[in-house]
Amino acid sequence: MIMSTESLRRDHALIEKVLKAMWATIPMLQGGKTIPEPIISQVIDFTKNFTDVCHHGKEENSLFPELEKKGMPKDTGPIAIMLMEHELTRKLAARMEESSKSYVSTGDSKQLVTDMQEYINHVVQHIWKENNRLFEMAEMALRNDVDRVNQQLSSVEAEKLKELGKTRDQYEKLADDLSKQFSLPDDKA
Repeated sequence: MIMSTESLRRDHALIEKVLKAMWATIPMLQGGKTIPEPIISQVIDFTKNFTDVCHHGKEENSLFPELEKKGMPKDTGPIAIMLMEHELTRKLAARMEESSKSYVSTGDSKQLVTDMQEYINHVVQHIWKENNRLFEMAEMALRNDVDRVNQQLSSVEAEKLKELGKTRDQYEKLADDLSKQFSLPDDKA
């Protein structure tokens, strides 16, 4: 059975793949290994554009308004919390972008490592809350509107990616490449 949050869950899996690769780079950075600027730029692009513009755009422009129509308030409760967390994600991503620029120009990775750890920890917790709390509520509330909600989410994704001049395939390939290049020792993938 198709769920109304299926495409959002697919986004989460893609985001988690990039987060794992980012996490795998932390000991490398701490050990003095250089992560090439193009890789850092692609990760920053992913966090700013796929995670925020595309994924959060789908939630904020489609899922949340649909839940509001079903009586879930925007100013309190789960939607309000998710919106605050999206704002924090943007701030952490902006900080990480600044520290990555500093790292590229100076080679000093201390602040970048700190910012990456904060970003990863925040986003992992946020995804867990959405997958295990908000999306469960959404499945119930939107059970009679699955096709319409999925169509909206698809439209928002297409629109956001078009604005960015990117495709989902490009971001999926990036996530695959990063996970192959940077994996944790216990990763079986």
